[in-house]
Amino acid sequence: MFIVSLSYIKPLAEVEACLDAHRQFLDACYSQGHFIASGPKEPRTGGVILAKGMTRIELESLIKEDPFHRAGVAHYEITEFTPVTHAQGFERYI
Repeated sequence: MFIVSLSYIKPLAEVEACLDAHRQFLDACYSQGHFIASGPKEPRTGGVILAKGMTRIELESLIKEDPFHRAGVAHYEITEFTPVTHAQGFERYI
């Protein structure tokens, strides 16, 4: 499982110009079963994605398709972890 932390590196206006395309990218990743959850950080300096079901190399390749990445508006930090303990009902995401 992975935590992908996005940090905006361009003004918010440039980020918002890519937002619809970014959301379409997220929708496609959800439909393929790659993403578990995503959303903006508070304050709005970036976002977070929980991902599963692939290798780090596959995730890095997938991220290159994100319109935020293609437009150069965000930096991505990937943290891989192995969930050992989880809330009841979360097992279906592991």
